[in-house]
Amino acid sequence: MDDGRTTPVTRRRPRGRTPLRVGAAIVLVAGAGTAGALGLGGDGGAGSDAKVPRTDRTVQVARGTLTEQKEIDGTLGHGPEVPFHVRAEGTVTWLPETGARVTRGKAVLRVDDRPVTLLYGSLPMYRDLAVRQRAAEPQTDADGGAKATDDPAPTPAPQPSSSVAPLRGMDVKQFESNLSALGYTGFTVDEEYTGLTATAVKRWQRDLGLPQTGKVAIGDIVYAPGAVRVARADAQVGAEATGNPVTYTSTSRMVSLEAPAADLGWAQRGTEVTVELPDGRPAKAEVARVGKDAAAVSGVGGGGAEGGNTDGSTGGEATVPVVVAFDDQKAVGRLESGPVTVRYVVKEDRNVLKVPVAALVALAEGGYALEPAGTAGTFVPVRTGLFADGMVAVSGPGVREGLKVRIPE
Repeated sequence: MDDGRTTPVTRRRPRGRTPLRVGAAIVLVAGAGTAGALGLGGDGGAGSDAKVPRTDRTVQVARGTLTEQKEIDGTLGHGPEVPFHVRAEGTVTWLPETGARVTRGKAVLRVDDRPVTLLYGSLPMYRDLAVRQRAAEPQTDADGGAKATDDPAPTPAPQPSSSVAPLRGMDVKQFESNLSALGYTGFTVDEEYTGLTATAVKRWQRDLGLPQTGKVAIGDIVYAPGAVRVARADAQVGAEATGNPVTYTSTSRMVSLEAPAADLGWAQRGTEVTVELPDGRPAKAEVARVGKDAAAVSGVGGGGAEGGNTDGSTGGEATVPVVVAFDDQKAVGRLESGPVTVRYVVKEDRNVLKVPVAALVALAEGGYALEPAGTAGTFVPVRTGLFADGMVAVSGPGVREGLKVRIPE
């Protein structure tokens, strides 16, 4: 057969030689080095001259991309749980339901029947926010001197009045940004808590059913990066509001997994992956977070008779937590939880010639070939490349795109 570029070599078949049909890339690569052991070039017996078994099935050499992937198990959910650090003191009088969605301006819980309100931000609430009060000035008479009193102690001379610097800080700006986002106006969003800010706060407190003081106490607010989903309530109504009574997660669904610490090259923020959902559908996603601490999986591996270590403890391969975020939440459908499989790319070859692995014929002298359709005993030697998804990259002077080759039995 002559394709215009190369002339395939018509081989004399060694006695007893048969083609090797390989069903897996690993077996095929191993077979290339052990052809003799597999009986691909040995003496098949006196007078034997077996022909290569053939079928009528043919395929075309195609050009495309081959991608080798690995799999790792994960769990669909809403990501790690984070506790709310509540600073309010008193008795818990209301708690949200697990799974409830809480947005800016809504209550995370109520303490002494006062709402602890969620706002958005990265800074914690670490102090009260209020207008600083000027210290009382000494009283003077009409002439500007100290006003006489019955107190025999000498009256200090009056000091010039000075303005009090407003409360400043990035926490003020973060709070004012939230107040503005809730629709309250009349002040400038900056790092100063002024009387105008206090006036807007009074309107906000009125809407919340609170005393209109213009002061925001440290326990009135908790911050989170955005809207949250209530994971669980560790407190009970009627208990003291201490510790972390409520925990939350992201409102978005994501995948949590434990990646082997020895194989973290793929786990970089932004790495694209494919998630096979519990119902079998694929969904595109990417690595969102990678932990910094490795931990051994308990109860896995080890050298004891029961799977433990020789000292009686249990341990296993060290892993690092990885969080994978979906590109589109709609692609997940209505699923909220369940086991999933995450696939990531190990190697990818683009613009290569490829055929099914089953099309390869193992040569007696080593290596592999393809059998062009319409020929008898004619083989085109090839070099094999990447194996992936039942396909193999092939190259060689006699291989071209569109070449029809036979699938051996």
